[in-house]
Amino acid sequence: MPAVETRDLTKRYGGVVAVDGVALRIEPGQIYGLVGLNGAGKSTLIRMLLGMTRPSRGMVTLFGGRVSSGRGPWRRVGYLVDGAHAYPGMTVDQNLEIARRLHGIADRRAVDRAVDLLDLGAYRHRRAGQLSLGNGQRLGLAKALLPRPDLLVLDEPGNGLDPAAVVALRELLRRCAGAGVAVLLSSHVLAEVARLATRVGIIDRGRLLTELDGSDLTRRARTHLLVDAVDRPAARRVLDAHGVRVVGDTPEGLVVVDDDAVEHPDRVASLLVDASVPPTALHVRREDLEGFFLRLLAEHGDRTGVGRAS
Repeated sequence: MPAVETRDLTKRYGGVVAVDGVALRIEPGQIYGLVGLNGAGKSTLIRMLLGMTRPSRGMVTLFGGRVSSGRGPWRRVGYLVDGAHAYPGMTVDQNLEIARRLHGIADRRAVDRAVDLLDLGAYRHRRAGQLSLGNGQRLGLAKALLPRPDLLVLDEPGNGLDPAAVVALRELLRRCAGAGVAVLLSSHVLAEVARLATRVGIIDRGRLLTELDGSDLTRRARTHLLVDAVDRPAARRVLDAHGVRVVGDTPEGLVVVDDDAVEHPDRVASLLVDASVPPTALHVRREDLEGFFLRLLAEHGDRTGVGRAS
């Protein structure tokens, strides 16, 4: 039985379609990464999965039960969405104790376990309002893990965490998945999603464009050319004027997927030199998740001018 299943899930706000006919399935033990640009529909989709937003059409089931059918499925769900919320005037311990009671967890040791899992022992008597951004995020994660959920829904879980805490979170989520927990992870850090997720869904303008696992990415990835220049916007204008297909702008350079340019980067260099915009770097690379993402969006409407996913 899937942990999450949606059918024709749709949400309209007046004339705006925020989520459009999404059908997805998340299995126990799977880490599902959901990626898309700002405004693509990720947050609305997650809120419908959790019953926080009512769909205009379609259905959501958690462990075979309708989300609207009562508290049954909720006892098996932990989540962190819309930021890490806490009572600022209460301590870490007090916040977790309130969460324990709200979940109906009889075992008082659940708070101690959550504190240990997120390494919050040194802060348990500190007020939540006095925590750093990273420690506040760890408190939110501790609340999500408190009920020992079978489904964990996390929106930007690495927000504010230092590199060591990100690594620790990654290993924690892998252990959860290894124990059969289904994890839905939404993040703008595509490299982290690629490293952690066993399946990735790409959403744009409310539609689920594609889903892929590691082998799918290997099979569908293309080779592209990264082009950098001191005046990168000018370089892009030159390439556009000569019909060279640029699909995105990353920290390493412009992403060029034109087959001829990839085969003959020297021709690209000549174009730019002749236009007095000499390249500072040319690299032929195999697509990673970010490159695949940018190309896919370009193929579905060319919204890649913002450059980075979220």
